[in-house]
Amino acid sequence: MPDKVSLIQLIGLFSLRVRAIFFAMITLAVAAAFQTFASQLSEWTGGEDGLSFKLPSLLLPSTEFSDTPLWGVNLDGRLLCYYLLFVAAAIQFMMLLRIVNSPFGRVLQAIRENEFRAEAIGYRVVIYRTLSSVLSALFACSAGVMLAVWLRYNGPDTSLSFEIMMDVLLIVVIGGMGTLYGAAIGAVLFLWAQSYLQDLLRWASEASQAWPVLAALLSPDRWLLWLGLLFVLSVYYFPTGIVGRLRAHAVRADKAVP
Repeated sequence: MPDKVSLIQLIGLFSLRVRAIFFAMITLAVAAAFQTFASQLSEWTGGEDGLSFKLPSLLLPSTEFSDTPLWGVNLDGRLLCYYLLFVAAAIQFMMLLRIVNSPFGRVLQAIRENEFRAEAIGYRVVIYRTLSSVLSALFACSAGVMLAVWLRYNGPDTSLSFEIMMDVLLIVVIGGMGTLYGAAIGAVLFLWAQSYLQDLLRWASEASQAWPVLAALLSPDRWLLWLGLLFVLSVYYFPTGIVGRLRAHAVRADKAVP
């Protein structure tokens, strides 16, 4: 136990003493290290194969509540599991909004804007930053639990992989950093692009068969290329994210009103 406590203190010492991109680099490095660590503990984590588990019978797809579909949707345990996770995500979102709008959240915003001034006023910046890291880890763990319940499986590649971290980073950058609504909007747009971009490219490729070069460029197999291009364009035209751009537009509109 003392070794584990010392390890946590060491990680916190380095991560809370750095700023901006360096904080992200340290946290990504620690996550990558723990992914390797988890893959080696096969007795507890299942190693590279991960762990599969069973859910209550009410949440299984084989459980049907009605033989007749409702609006084309089967009323089964999978649908119940989806809405339970949706309600849990909504509750966590409301909790995060409450934390952000609380006095504790206002202090965190003051630290973000001017850490030296917040410390000069009398706030213990290190303590507040530590508590914010603990809260973020708590909600991230709960999100991981929800993902494991939905997949009925958990492993290093589904929870700690670098691809998932990059997806989260893309979602936050697209929606807008520093706002909860931006994360929600970014997640919707990112999942929409992953789900429907290939279909859109397939339609565009078939419509441009008269131009072989263009049809090959619009092939559904190159959807990652177009996804990266959309990300670059969104960062270029929306450097503060979609929510940040909308807020800036609203502020200019208010100033323009006499």
